[in-house]
Amino acid sequence: MIEPAIRTFTASDGYRIHFRHWQSAAPRGIVIAMHGIQSHSGWYEGSSRAMADAGFDVYFADRRGSGLNGFQRGHAAHGMRLINDVRALKKLAQYEQKAALPVIVMGISWGGKTSAAATALFPTEFDGLALLYPGLKPRIRPDFWQRFRLALARRFEITKTDIPIPLRAPELFTDDLEFRAFIANDPLALHAVSSSLLNAGNDLDGILAAHAAGIRCPVLLMLAGRDRIIDNPMTRILVTTFGTSHLTSICYPDACHSLEFESDRAAFFSDLTEWLGKRVAGVVHRNDCR
Repeated sequence: MIEPAIRTFTASDGYRIHFRHWQSAAPRGIVIAMHGIQSHSGWYEGSSRAMADAGFDVYFADRRGSGLNGFQRGHAAHGMRLINDVRALKKLAQYEQKAALPVIVMGISWGGKTSAAATALFPTEFDGLALLYPGLKPRIRPDFWQRFRLALARRFEITKTDIPIPLRAPELFTDDLEFRAFIANDPLALHAVSSSLLNAGNDLDGILAAHAAGIRCPVLLMLAGRDRIIDNPMTRILVTTFGTSHLTSICYPDACHSLEFESDRAAFFSDLTEWLGKRVAGVVHRNDCR
C-alpha cells in the first residue's frame, strides 16, 4: 500500500510549507492539490492513495498557516501569495520528475479558489483543473458590515487574528458518523483565520472574475447534491464563463459536501482517477449527474 512522505519546501518569501508526497511507482502525471479552509492534506488520504495507485504523483500541500504548518496559523498576506505557493510546489514537482509529465492542479472546497485563480492567471502552466465541491460560490458569505470591516482592514493594513471559521460543525461536511468524529477531534484542523486570509480569498475571487476566460485547459467539476456549504447552481454558472471547451461535470445527489468522507467513496475515487487518466491521454469530456 502506498503511503505518503511528509516533506517541506521553501516558498519564495522564505516560509516553509509542509506537504504530503504520494509517489506512484510509474507516474504518468502530476497532481498539485489544495485543501479547504479548515482542513489539511491529511484529510484526503483515500483519494490521494487512489490517484497514486492510478499512476499520479500527488503533491498535496498544507496551505500556509494550516495543518502541519504551525507558523502564523490561519494567515496569508494576500491572494497572490497563495498562488505563488502553488506555482512553487508545481516547479518542485516538475524538477523532481525529470520528465515532461502533464500537471493537473486540484482544488478542494476553499482550495478551489486558489487552484482556479492560478490556472486563470497562468494558463500555460497547467494541463488540467480539477475542482472538487469548490468554494467559488459559497452559501455562507460575509454580510455587509463584515465586508465593510474586511475592506477597512485591507485599506489600513490591519491584520485581525482569530476570526472564527463559520463552518466548524462536522455535520456540514458528512453524514458519516465516523468521519464526523474524525473532523471533530482533529488537532490539526483550523478553527480561526486572520482578516488577511479572508481578504486573500476575496483577491482570488476577483482574479477569477477578471480572468475566467483564461482557463482553457480541461476542467473537472465534482459536486455534492446535498451540499449546505457550496451554492451548486451558482458554481455551475460561474464555470460556464471559463474559456475551456472540455468540461466534465459530475454530481453526486446524495452526498453532503466532502466526497472524501462519503460512506461509499468508491464511485468518487473511480470517477476522479478515470478523468485524470483521460486527461493525460489527451481527451474528452462528459456531463453526468447521478
